[in-house]
Amino acid sequence: MNPVSSSNQRFNVRSFLKQLIVGFMTEYETPKIVMVHSYSITTLLRFIQTILLLYSLCYLLIYRKGYQYQDTSLISSITIKVKGLGYIDTPNNDSYVFDGTDYIIPSSENNAVFIMTNFIETDQSRSTCLESASFKPAKCRNDGDCQNKPYMPDINGRWTGRCSLTSIIDMSNITTNISQQPYGLCEIQGWCPVEDDRKKSTVIREIPHFTIFIKNFIEFPTFNVKHKNMAGNLKPCVFHPKKNTDCPIFGLDYILEEAEKNETERQLMLLYGGVISVKLDWDCNLDRNIKLCKPVYTFDRLDTPFHEERFSIGFNFRFASHWKDNETYLRLLRKAYGLRFIVSVSGKAGKFDFITLTLNTGSLVGIFGLATFLCDYILLNLTEKASMYREQIFHRVNPKETRVDNAFELLKKQVQDKTLIMENPNTNEQHMTPSFRISEPPPSENLSIVTSTSFSSVPVNQNSTTLVHPYIGLTNMMKQGTK
Repeated sequence: MNPVSSSNQRFNVRSFLKQLIVGFMTEYETPKIVMVHSYSITTLLRFIQTILLLYSLCYLLIYRKGYQYQDTSLISSITIKVKGLGYIDTPNNDSYVFDGTDYIIPSSENNAVFIMTNFIETDQSRSTCLESASFKPAKCRNDGDCQNKPYMPDINGRWTGRCSLTSIIDMSNITTNISQQPYGLCEIQGWCPVEDDRKKSTVIREIPHFTIFIKNFIEFPTFNVKHKNMAGNLKPCVFHPKKNTDCPIFGLDYILEEAEKNETERQLMLLYGGVISVKLDWDCNLDRNIKLCKPVYTFDRLDTPFHEERFSIGFNFRFASHWKDNETYLRLLRKAYGLRFIVSVSGKAGKFDFITLTLNTGSLVGIFGLATFLCDYILLNLTEKASMYREQIFHRVNPKETRVDNAFELLKKQVQDKTLIMENPNTNEQHMTPSFRISEPPPSENLSIVTSTSFSSVPVNQNSTTLVHPYIGLTNMMKQGTK
């Protein structure tokens, strides 16, 4: 790189920064009004102003309630109740009835509820048994294969170190078949028999006909207002989006249809479980009666659809019931599949406030000025006469230079006036302004009077009496010198 060019660039940057800082500290800008007669710019200005005015008044001030003070600090309490009777089919063509105590697990949660729709049940006791055939590390040929095994998270008990060859296992398809090589399973100590996920599950019928009652109490502490989602004269009802929107009791089939539109996915959710979000959104206008404020209910599916997920589908967990019989510890283990409903509440309340209205009005005025800004940019940069408009709008004023220029203009005007008087022989200076006389000439023989202008020296006769005007004495002397 050329050192001279690099030095010039550094100098230019330094000079630019210096001018920028000095201008920032010493230059004051004030608006200048310039009337420009342009039909196109004026039409564009009025069009943008109209759009901004409609946006400000209709949307920001009216629809968004810009005249109200908004409060979102909502305090909420949720109570959920599920009603309905289900049943299961038994192998001997019998059926067992399940009520709310059986399929709601646990019996109470904070802002949530779980409804069991399908389960796998296993009766167990504390003893020794074979590990699950679906657990591949449990495959063995002799006792040595079951000894010194490390801990594994999927193991169902503690290894005993014995290998049982009573079952011949084909581990290629995890089924009990006769294989060419004799394989067995390692023995464990724990809850036996171990759970078998391949076992047919038990489906609870009539789940879609259940109802869910969502009771919600809210409070806006800023306005000291309390409310609830139940009408004062509430009667047994079921929510309907058109006929009965005030009822807080929802059919489970309606919730499933709102959360998942695909019929196949809904059936798989009943079989393998799922997670559904229930949202209550409050928007209360406290300038009206509080009874007119009602929540908006929305239902969404939170878990991944089954056609997109293959590793861990649905929603399930295990729970057990324990008891003791003749010094034998027993338990009933259930792997429960079902629907988990999570309820969330959000909302805001607004009330007229003069200060809020004043602040928002000021903001709207600022938005309204955007039209002038856009038109100024187009006028000064994109039009054919942009340079002429910039010269008329931007004017730099330096107070020191202005004073010097004004003094020079005043002096120039005075010189012009003196020239006119000198060129007019009929000028009677006695009637123009007072004068005084100089009777004693100065000691020098030739006195030269010089002004700050470009006049030449004018000699004065010693023996003559000179009439000097306070302001145009030079002119008088020049006239006498010409006689």
